[in-house]
Amino acid sequence: MTKYDDRQLLAELFAKEVSTYVATHPNSQMAHQKSQASLVNGVPMLWMAKWPGPFPIYVESAKGAHFTDLDGNDFTDFCLGDTGAMSGHASAPTVKAVQDQIAKGATFMLPTLDAARNAETLGARFGLPKWQFTLSATDANRHLIRFARQVTGKAKIAVHDYCYHGSVDETFAVLDDQGNTISRPNNIGKPSELNTTTVSLPFNDLVAAERAFATGEVALLLIEPGLTNIGIVLPEAGYLEGLQALCLKYDVIFALDETHTLSAGAGGITARDNLKPDAVVLGKTIGGGVPVGALGFSEELSEKIANSLELESIDVGGVGGTLAGNALSMAAVRATLEEVLTPENFSRMEQLAVTWQANIQATIDEYALPWQVSRIGCRGEYSFRETAPSTGAEAAAAEDFELGQFLQLHAINQGILMTPFHNMVLVSPDTSAADIEKHHRHFRDAVELLFAK
Repeated sequence: MTKYDDRQLLAELFAKEVSTYVATHPNSQMAHQKSQASLVNGVPMLWMAKWPGPFPIYVESAKGAHFTDLDGNDFTDFCLGDTGAMSGHASAPTVKAVQDQIAKGATFMLPTLDAARNAETLGARFGLPKWQFTLSATDANRHLIRFARQVTGKAKIAVHDYCYHGSVDETFAVLDDQGNTISRPNNIGKPSELNTTTVSLPFNDLVAAERAFATGEVALLLIEPGLTNIGIVLPEAGYLEGLQALCLKYDVIFALDETHTLSAGAGGITARDNLKPDAVVLGKTIGGGVPVGALGFSEELSEKIANSLELESIDVGGVGGTLAGNALSMAAVRATLEEVLTPENFSRMEQLAVTWQANIQATIDEYALPWQVSRIGCRGEYSFRETAPSTGAEAAAAEDFELGQFLQLHAINQGILMTPFHNMVLVSPDTSAADIEKHHRHFRDAVELLFAK
């Protein structure tokens, strides 16, 4: 795998960016120092400490595709809460809906009219008639796994190598060099050996999928229709349709986690490719940043679930949650889906992402870089390999931590926030052509520093 060779220059460039970052963020540094007394690593959630600078940026306010930090610095936000705010920060319809609902009460453990309205909207977009709501896509995935085991009587699930489905225990599985399913490295406090619960499959490998399904042990295939959290890995022609056919052949529930791949459009890759899954999982941005997840079922799967449950014991069945489907989240989803994440807005978002991709490709070509750029709708990413990866393992092998850290911090010092941990951008309804051009200037300037002619 091609790596950047001049590590001394890279270290020097990164050190300069760190100095610039510290000099321009004194209030964030002070806030982080004070937070050490009460927060683990000075942050409310561990990922927030993993940015490339010596301390994270502390946000004062955000609107649309921009935010302002405690030092008054304005940022063009391509991270967008790592998809949670892909709909844009503080979208007026979502803000109004939340303000109106919270004045009337946030949660009752009773339904409001918004819940069925949202289910109808999602049903029309994804082709699935029955829905349930949670507080996150992680919860929705957990519930789906339990439902699948319940109705099939089978114990294992299948996922893709280097997949991402939130913090679901069974999904932290990868393949070792011999093709065995093992726990992903650094999996904290794993409850059991992953090969007892999970079969990990290489992306774009129908032969491996059929081999796993033929054992009769797999209840559920839970996949992102395109990998997004190890870099973007796109499905080859016919792959998703092939999986769908294999699931039908071997009585495996076919489920698509579209939490990230909703970037493909209002109905995700499900609608774009006319797929017919048994279940779909959504989350993050459908509530405009308000915590929510959604789980859609086919009529057949919904009936199987309903017929297998004893309702009088459902509250201790391991599925559900006191705040799930709450009135506040449902109001946020209604406004966000109907007025923000519209098909028209998705079309514009994708057009800007196409421009972003073309800009990256132009610089790659100009400097003859051994890099590539991929895209799923309004989500784009470049990686340090010459061709697009076809598996999660290929994407993982292309990682260069120090190079990625430099590019991330260079962007931050130019007033641009990328999605953390890899070089990904999201385009929101509020992102402008000027924002796209700003990123182009940063990227070309950073490449010039690395590969000066």
